[in-house]
Order: sequence, then C-alpha cells, then structure tokens
Amino acid sequence: MLEALNWKGASPLQRGQVWLKKGEGRSVKAGGLWVYDNEIERITGGPEDGAIVDVMDSGGYFQGAGFLNTQSKIAVRLLTRKKEQEIDEDFLRKRIDACVDLRKAATGLESCRLVFGEADFLPGLTVDKYGGVLVVQSLALGIDRLKGTLLRLLCQRLEREGFPVSGVYERSDAKVRRKEGMALFSGFLSSPFETKIQIEENGLKFEVDVAEGQKTGYFLDQRFNRLALRRLCRGAKVLDCFTHTGSFALNAAAGGAASVLGVDASELAVGQAERNAALNGFSDRVRFCCADVFDLLPKLEAQGETFDVVVLDPPAFTKSRSSVKAAARGYREINRRAMALIRDGGYLATCTCSHFMTQELFAEVIRLAARDARCRIRQLEFRTQSPDHPILWADAQSYYLKFYLLQIVREA
Repeated sequence: MLEALNWKGASPLQRGQVWLKKGEGRSVKAGGLWVYDNEIERITGGPEDGAIVDVMDSGGYFQGAGFLNTQSKIAVRLLTRKKEQEIDEDFLRKRIDACVDLRKAATGLESCRLVFGEADFLPGLTVDKYGGVLVVQSLALGIDRLKGTLLRLLCQRLEREGFPVSGVYERSDAKVRRKEGMALFSGFLSSPFETKIQIEENGLKFEVDVAEGQKTGYFLDQRFNRLALRRLCRGAKVLDCFTHTGSFALNAAAGGAASVLGVDASELAVGQAERNAALNGFSDRVRFCCADVFDLLPKLEAQGETFDVVVLDPPAFTKSRSSVKAAARGYREINRRAMALIRDGGYLATCTCSHFMTQELFAEVIRLAARDARCRIRQLEFRTQSPDHPILWADAQSYYLKFYLLQIVREA
C-alpha cells in the first residue's frame, strides 16, 4: 500500500547564513520560530530556497537554524536553537519520536493529530491519523523537501507501536502554499485506497472523508469539548449550529438529548452528518438541515422556538488582523441570536477557532452579546483544543481554539 510514497525526501542543499538587521529578531529571541523578510540585513553562503540557514543577529550571535524561503514573508522558519545542529535523519527521527510520545500519553494513537507544525518544532507540517490512514498537509517549502523522510520515520514508529499505516493522503490544497511559491496539491502519496474512513471517537462512529472533507477531513481538536457537552444534554432539546459532520450533535444524543437539530450550509456536510447519525442509531432523535445559520436563527426566534442547549462551532470569521473588528461583530451577532433562543437556565456552548480572536476579545464579545440579548451568563467551563494540538507559548498561531460552556439566566 505504501510503495508509491517517496520515502527518501530531497537531497541536502548548501547551508547558509541569515544576518538580522540591528534591533531586529526580538520575536525569535523571545522564543518565536519565524524570521520575517523585513528583519534580514543580508544572506551569505549562497543558500537556495528550502535550504537550512543559521540565523545570526547583528552582533554575530547565533539565534537558531531553520528553512530559508526568500519567496515568503516568513523568510526563515526555525527548526532548532542548538548551534551546529545537523538537520539529518537522526535529528528528524527524534522530532517524530517526540510527536508520537506526546500523543501516546495524551490522547492515544488510534485517531489524533500526530504533528502540529510549529508547536511540534516541525514548521509547516500537519499530520492527522484516522485509524490506519495518515493525512498530511505541507505548507512550507523547507518542510516539503523533507516530507518523504518524515513520513517514512513516522510510519516506522507507528509500526513499532502496533499501529501500522495502510495509506497516506496529502491535502496540501490550502491557498497559503502560494505565498511560499508552491503549487497546491491533493492526492495519494501511497497506493489508492477508499478515502471515506470510519473512525471512533468518544465511543461514537464517524465517517471521515479525507479527500473531500474540510481541512484534513475531520476536526479532532474538539474531541474533549464534545465530551464535556454531553452531561448538559440529558432530556434536552438541542440546536447544533455549523454542525459539519454532526460531531457535537451526536455527542448531545449520546448524552441523552431528547431531540437534536444540526444545521450546516454545506449539503455535502449535511449528507455526511446524516450518515453518521445512522451509523450510531440516532436517526430517530437527530435530524439535520442545510441552511445559513445567520439566516436561520432569526427565523427560529420569530417562530417562538426555544432550546435547552445551543452549540455554536463556526468556521474562523477572521484569518488576519485587519478583519478582527468585522469578525467580532459577526461573533457578537451570532451569539446574541443564539442566546435569544435559549430558555431560562439553558446552556450555550460557543467557540472561536481563530488565533486572532484572543480569549480576552472573545469573552468581551460574548459579554456584549449577553447585554444585547438582555440575559446574564454564568460560566461553567473554559476549554481549548485537545492536547494532541499542543499550544507553544511562544507561538501565538498554535493557540487558536477558545471554547466556553455557559448558562443563560433571564429571571435572576
């Protein structure tokens, strides 16, 4: 099955040096992993894009080594801070072993995110595992050159752990690759296989479409947040907005919900959610509809509908700092609409998956939404992403998911 994979990776390129301007490199010195193009004074040693370079500050002090890409605004992505460290197979094996060791301890290896880019010190690389299938996304030129070697090492380690890999699919189809001077790609890195995979999470079965689903096919980061929702759903009438594959909806049903309505704007997602409900024997209590959530919520309010539990799990409303204000307005509106549909004493599960939407800003948006909806809120829990998506404190990009479980109070 894996014979078609390019196991060898690329040949090493000439190592060079990147010299920072005077006063630049503050982020790197604080533990960050990126050097931007406007921080660089000069490049010496003749390295090609994709080669390893040593980053030196203006005083000649070594700051770290990483991949060079002069076509990107992120000119260097650091791999190590050890001076004279060879980026060879032994180095990469240690990185892969550290990734697997963390997941083995934190979540288990059956289905999880095995590699989380910068947070695992493998910048630009994501690898998700769904049963025996790996789905890889490569978003940086330097890591792309080593992709074959890294996947070989990962498959070898998983084999030793008793989790043999049966197939590998690449989903490097994100537009951000063009900023790295790279073409988009999606397809098999192994012999072809059935791309609709069945996995189990929290005791429930889910169909994951690794070829056509969003991102790599499924959102593993909400695993424990979905589980936390269950205990609030016994006997409840639940509305799950932006349901995608129905994961929150089915966890609500597993928690004993009397009825669940899941909503998504994608017909493909709704079809998959319906199949997932049938897989778990919940079709009698869980139904789905294809609709724009922003349009549907006012209609439900006008009809006098109320729910015991509402879930808001929208896509990121902002992917840049320039659109944060507009995103905040969107989050405020949708949370206000959701609160208006929740009975007194009912519950709201609400989240944002944008790292630009900080925890403080998101909390303020929810507070303003509650004021608009003329209700009070009591926080039950604040949660974030599953531990197979570790947060590197020096890398703001790795902290993106903020999740609140709130009680809506009207009559106190």
